[in-house]
Amino acid sequence: MNAIRTPANGAMALPRFAVELTAPDIAPWLAGNTGLRGFTTRDSGKPGPHAVLVALVHGNEIAGAIALDTLLARGLTPSRGRLTFGFANIAAFARFDPTDPIASRYIDEDLNRVWDVDVLDGTRHSTELDRAREIRPMIETADVLFDLHSMLWPSDPLILCGATERGRALGQSIGVPDCVIADPGHSNGRRLIDYHRFADDGRSPVANLVEAGQHWLQDTAETMLAAVAGLLRSLDMASGADALLPMAPAPRRPLYAEVTSVVTARTAGFTFMQPYRGGQVIRHRNTLLAIDGPTDIRTPYDNCLLVMPSLRPSRGHTAVRLARMD
Repeated sequence: MNAIRTPANGAMALPRFAVELTAPDIAPWLAGNTGLRGFTTRDSGKPGPHAVLVALVHGNEIAGAIALDTLLARGLTPSRGRLTFGFANIAAFARFDPTDPIASRYIDEDLNRVWDVDVLDGTRHSTELDRAREIRPMIETADVLFDLHSMLWPSDPLILCGATERGRALGQSIGVPDCVIADPGHSNGRRLIDYHRFADDGRSPVANLVEAGQHWLQDTAETMLAAVAGLLRSLDMASGADALLPMAPAPRRPLYAEVTSVVTARTAGFTFMQPYRGGQVIRHRNTLLAIDGPTDIRTPYDNCLLVMPSLRPSRGHTAVRLARMD
């Protein structure tokens, strides 16, 4: 990534991002075998959980699609239970262009902000909302859901586990990435992992979201595949599949942090004081991080972990999450 450029009018422009990855050909998997376009289930024939892997919730996050395409092509079948491989926003992915890779995130709206029951049961329509309604019956069958994502801005990889204890336990059992973040989501809509099936108390289904690194880097694709392997091993669904999966890393104590503040850009002039990196720890309380119109954004405590800062946030969108480390 080149340095952030500031045009003559003072507005922050997006940098040019390196695209090291080639979008996979997912055409062989689009018909699927579930009656739902883009979703393929492989059944072990033995009792066990139904784990659902979802890629391309954002059409330009191709590392997740590479991971699923790789495992499908290798013939991976779980050693117990059922494993579903799903490609979500197929329409946006079809528009992916490596010369303008940001443009194909979605068609009409963010597919990862529509997972509120009232929205899904409502009357309005969009490409993404209609696709969410198509996918919803499959999501209702998942015991474990793993949503595969990557990030626009530089950041250490991480797992978002939502706000439940079962989410935290799953994230810490996966092992890759070893940073697990509990967070409440976004102010402008529910993510897939916040769907009531996974987020409500008193239920057993569980979901995590992996952010495997910056969108189009080779390291991100490798981390994504390792994260899926870690999930399958944690669920005891990978027995006998070692030749098909990356080697398990040496065990490490997971870093756990809990988001205490979600900073949403209130003005179009939201400006960070420097180009922070996700995973960076700000040592001192009250450090000035950003200016949002008349408002200073400061760290609320010592050793504040910055979670996925968006260095050019749009008004009404999440700029950064601030987390306290365990």
